[in-house]
Amino acid sequence: MIENDPPTVWEEAIKANNKSKMCKDKPLPRLLQWVEVKLLRVKDPIRTPAIRPWALWSIIQIQDHGSFTALQALWKTRQWRFPSHSSKPYSWWEPTKNPLSHRKGFNLVQLNWFSSLIEDSSDFDEEVEDCESKEVEGSDGDSSKNVDSFGHVASRDPVGFYRELKSIETGVKRTRKDWDTLVEIFQSFARSGWASDQSLAIYIGALFFPTAVQKFRSFFIKRCPNDVAKYLVSVGPSEESERILFPIFAEFCLEKFPNEIKLFRDIVHSADLTKPHTWFPFARAMKRKIVYHCGPTNSGKTHNALQRFMEAKKGIYCGPLRLLAMEIFDKVNSLGVYCSLLTGQEKKTVPFANHVACTVEMVSTDEVYEVAVLDEIQMMADPCRGYAWTRALLGLKADEVHLCGDPSVLEIVRKICAETGDELVENHYQRFKPLVVEAKTLLGDLRNVRPGDCVVAFSRREIFEVKLAIEKYTKHRCCIIYGALPPETRRQQANLFNDQDNEYDVLVASDAVGMGLNLNIRRVVFYTLSKYNGDRIVPVPGTQVKQIAGRAGRRGSCYPEGLTTTLQLDDLNYLIECLKQPFDEVKKVGLFPFFEQIELFAGQFSDVTFCQLLDKLRNNCRVDGSYFLCRHDHIKKVATMLEKVLGLSLQDRFNFCFAPVNIRDPKAMFHLRKFAQSYSENLPVCIQMGMPKGSARNDTELLDLETKHQILSMYLWLSFHFKRETFPYATKAASMATDIAELLGKSIMNSNWKPETRQATKPRNPKKGKGYKRPLSLVKAFQKIHSRSENNLATLTERLIAVGYGVSLEELAKRFSFGVAGVVWDLVGL
Repeated sequence: MIENDPPTVWEEAIKANNKSKMCKDKPLPRLLQWVEVKLLRVKDPIRTPAIRPWALWSIIQIQDHGSFTALQALWKTRQWRFPSHSSKPYSWWEPTKNPLSHRKGFNLVQLNWFSSLIEDSSDFDEEVEDCESKEVEGSDGDSSKNVDSFGHVASRDPVGFYRELKSIETGVKRTRKDWDTLVEIFQSFARSGWASDQSLAIYIGALFFPTAVQKFRSFFIKRCPNDVAKYLVSVGPSEESERILFPIFAEFCLEKFPNEIKLFRDIVHSADLTKPHTWFPFARAMKRKIVYHCGPTNSGKTHNALQRFMEAKKGIYCGPLRLLAMEIFDKVNSLGVYCSLLTGQEKKTVPFANHVACTVEMVSTDEVYEVAVLDEIQMMADPCRGYAWTRALLGLKADEVHLCGDPSVLEIVRKICAETGDELVENHYQRFKPLVVEAKTLLGDLRNVRPGDCVVAFSRREIFEVKLAIEKYTKHRCCIIYGALPPETRRQQANLFNDQDNEYDVLVASDAVGMGLNLNIRRVVFYTLSKYNGDRIVPVPGTQVKQIAGRAGRRGSCYPEGLTTTLQLDDLNYLIECLKQPFDEVKKVGLFPFFEQIELFAGQFSDVTFCQLLDKLRNNCRVDGSYFLCRHDHIKKVATMLEKVLGLSLQDRFNFCFAPVNIRDPKAMFHLRKFAQSYSENLPVCIQMGMPKGSARNDTELLDLETKHQILSMYLWLSFHFKRETFPYATKAASMATDIAELLGKSIMNSNWKPETRQATKPRNPKKGKGYKRPLSLVKAFQKIHSRSENNLATLTERLIAVGYGVSLEELAKRFSFGVAGVVWDLVGL
């Protein structure tokens, strides 16, 4: 080990370098090479990896002695990383900060040799020695030989050539220019997406691929014959060089990394999500008939499918929402067909019923049905929930499967039916009455709303602002529908709006109005055509605009002809464009593994958390070209929160992560964690929440009612997915949820307040006007002051006053009524 500390080693290196003339022609690469080699050889012939931090520290000092473009280039290209023997950054180097942000003009050409600095030190040292011994031979002009003279190189047998390379002793001589070009070729090979994808065929994963290329580079450059090297130099970093190197690289990997290949093969096989239609052998054994009812909203497609559903001896209806399942449940029973209800939070069993209405996540692939109806089949392409529709389509054991939706997924349904061998029948529908766009908008004035209007906004705040404005400046009364409301409250608001004998003649709603409710809407008015997607404000997708606008003028309502327009004139062109454009063809549909598949995948790893397991699954899973892995950000966030809850099995964590919780609501997340903690300790899971005293008097209380209902709904969902005795208060929770839903309905009807936003974090306690104030650290105050470069020229007193830690002498005199003589500063608050 080097005995001197890094600064001393650096000073010695600088002194020695000043005596040398090595840096005159090519200062940067030569100096970097010299520093690296010298530091790795100082008093340590073995050159252990522990010296690398000192070398890196020394190289950092170069920024004070010359241009530092190479490290700047490494930073810009994101190739910087620490030695593999240490998982923590060193105290004198912070990898998350760029100390060279003020330097410009870096040149990637100078990166050729220096990039080896970030790689394994053992291979690096040998390459440096070889380079020093070889660079005296040859000339720079040799590499310009005609490419055609080396044509035989590309036609070599890779297996035979690899064996030839193994038999060659190291020490082949080549020029510095050839050496740099070869290094550049291998850098391009390591960054090649084509080579990385091809490596998957021999089970070299994307994470291990750079390491394998690094080892292969060290092997190849030391043994490569001159004719092959000259040919590679002549073609340079290109697709041709990649295709020449890859077969040799494959042979190298198969021989050198058998254990890594076996491990990755086992991981890939356990995470293989290809051919999902083979997951359901009983459904494949049936000769199913798939009927696609394809058409826009208000075209009668769902009505025809439900007629066949009620005619069947045994059937199942699968909808996207609890509200829609409840609506079908009520409608079918009212027509004399016994039907049960099954959702994540509610189960109603009707005696002698052979039909069931359920949400699509609750569909059973074990029961055999005569007719199954899958509503809103275009939701297969949903990035979060699409897997549920895909699973239902592939796994339902039914003689007839009726799909209802728009034409966007028709082509991919055809492809799936070709794979499963099912018969596909297509029924196309047209809208009963065309949707008319009113050229005269509301001109930005909500006083122009009329009875039967539905004003659509895309945030809770906007919904309440619109309701408040309409009721304040017009004689209309508004009903409200948005996603955070319970299904019971939404139904109550919808019935209130549909009833012609009351004063509630205007509906203000979010995109939740797009499906699941039959409403007497005369005209859909878009308050805006942009919304927040969780990351930024984006235009509302055209398919969603069509879905929402199509809610106007439903057949059987008092407004058979539908109208649509916008509040602002500027949005009208985008509305017309969305309605005119055809449905976008979906290329891929969602997929997510079952618990049994995740359990099999987890068997390949030890001592990993469930969140880490999901990351590994995402990185290693394989899907067919017609599918994509659904986003699981919601699951990961819940899994991260539950990591501190011990005693949960893998299946328990899987079930808790799928619980219907708003991850942006800290109170709901807190209760989910409490439920999991009690369950892990084999204790009865309590609700630990009292009933509200009455309806909400302001928006904060309304938000609290919404959160409480969500917590109760989550408790009911968990009671259906775990042992019922573990959640003994399910009946009480259902009763409380019903009462809170009624309170929410009353609160909305009487709401006349400005909306508030839900707290993303726990609110801070308000500061007291008077009383004790915790003193701040003088050391922290000093550090804060000196960190501000713009105040460096000011006196200490002025700087303290500037950052709020002191007051002027005049202010002190006014506050305490004494003279300023002898007073330097106020220590109050320090």
